[in-house]
Amino acid sequence: MKRLGDGPLEAVVTGAAGGIGLALAEALHAKGVELVLVDVDAVGVTAAATRLGATAVTGDVADPVAMQALADRAPQARLICLNAGIVGPSLGAPWEVPAEEWDRVFAVNVSGVVNGLRAFVPRLLAMDKPAHVLVTASLAGLAVFPGGGAYGPSKHAVTAVVKHAAMVLAGTPVSISMVCPALVATGMSPEGVSPALVAEEALGTVEDGTFAILPEEWRETVVDQVRATVAGSQPAAPVPRV
Repeated sequence: MKRLGDGPLEAVVTGAAGGIGLALAEALHAKGVELVLVDVDAVGVTAAATRLGATAVTGDVADPVAMQALADRAPQARLICLNAGIVGPSLGAPWEVPAEEWDRVFAVNVSGVVNGLRAFVPRLLAMDKPAHVLVTASLAGLAVFPGGGAYGPSKHAVTAVVKHAAMVLAGTPVSISMVCPALVATGMSPEGVSPALVAEEALGTVEDGTFAILPEEWRETVVDQVRATVAGSQPAAPVPRV
């Protein structure tokens, strides 16, 4: 990890029992990084940690106390991968999603990131060494799709939080980036690109300083949606462009 300097490196990965989180852990393990893996799935995260020689922590990122405790468990970590996220079972219009589902999706996807930043960033700044926060966002946080329940709005909040953090962290030894994939073949979706590919691209942002990664075929439609909003036009469903 070039931007984090030489010497031993410790990383924390949330949502590490499967999907992108597990792929991040596997890629980091291959680079010789010491790992602390976190998930609400105790069995899954323990299995992953055992296989990768990592430390397993069972915890809910939506709980700020649990995230502070996690930071205490990994005081030397300089790469924090805030990856944990959920979709929610309701994928219809906003009014079709139960109130408790809105609360839980936002608690994990948004508060989970904020809790991670609150727990780790002050410590990273105090270390005064190169450090990085990598956030798993989503294409659904940059483009608005019809349906999708609470997931898309939660990811829009995530991208806003990451942009805000990047502005505040400018000029410090701590950097932040986000990966915004489309469909990924994980527990959330049976279709999509490989989690390993997303992990590789995400970790590339740590090494080369890229702030955000999103699929090339979706970039123009993201810009078009913003232009339509600025122009006062009615929104249209995004489509990829090859």
